Amino acid sequence: MVEYRNAVLDDRDIQEGLKIVNDKFGDFCTRVAGEAWGLPFLDQKTKAFITIAIDVANQNQLGPGSPFTAHVNMALKQGATRAELEELLLFLCVYTGFNKAASYFVALDEILRSQI
Repeated sequence: MVEYRNAVLDDRDIQEGLKIVNDKFGDFCTRVAGEAWGLPFLDQKTKAFITIAIDVANQNQLGPGSPFTAHVNMALKQGATRAELEELLLFLCVYTGFNKAASYFVALDEILRSQI
């Protein structure tokens, strides 16, 4: 586990992943998101959980550059556990809809399996 003070500005993997989409896009996202992730009152793991919730609500799960995959990895680097991530998905079932959240359990399992 690697805990960053700023999960965007301190993580070169995230920055490179954003640049794969487009260099200017990557630089822009790094600057803007880095500033948001640097705000002082919410810790980095909480911010990662919030981004995962937004991914589920917006259905940003699949495909190259999947925000869900990136945000799960950010949460893991901040110390999140499988149990916490699964509980988050269960909680989101209530507020985003069971059908929206259901496929994220499979996606989460695939992400965690790929890291073994």
